[in-house]
Amino acid sequence: MGQVWSHHPTTAREVLEGLGDDSDWAYSTVKTMLARLAGKGALRVRMRSNTSVYEPLLQQSKARRTALSTVLETAFGGALPSMVHMLLEDQALSPTAREELGRRLAGLDSEPTPSPEEGPS
Repeated sequence: MGQVWSHHPTTAREVLEGLGDDSDWAYSTVKTMLARLAGKGALRVRMRSNTSVYEPLLQQSKARRTALSTVLETAFGGALPSMVHMLLEDQALSPTAREELGRRLAGLDSEPTPSPEEGPS
C-alpha cells in the first residue's frame, strides 16, 4: 500500500520496481496482493489498455489507525500503556525523539476530558 499511496495511479510493475532490489517478491505476488486489496475495497482498479492501474480508496491515516487498533486489541488486550511500554523498551529513542514524545504526552494532560454526556471527541 505504501507504494500505491506514494505513487498513484500505479501499476503492479511500478509497485514491484518501487520495492527495490531488496525485495524478493515476484510480479505475480504483487499482482495477487493488489487484487486482494482491490477486492477488500482498499484500492480502485481500472484498465489502461491491457494493464491494471491502481489508486488508493483508503486513506493512509485511516489504514494506520485501523491496523494499530487491531494490534492494540489483539496483542495487548486493549491496554495502551502496555503497548507503549513495550515499544519504548524495544526502540532506541534519540534525545530529540524523547523530548518530542514528552511534549506530546504532556499535551494530552492539558486537553479537557469530555464529560460522560459528551462522549469522546
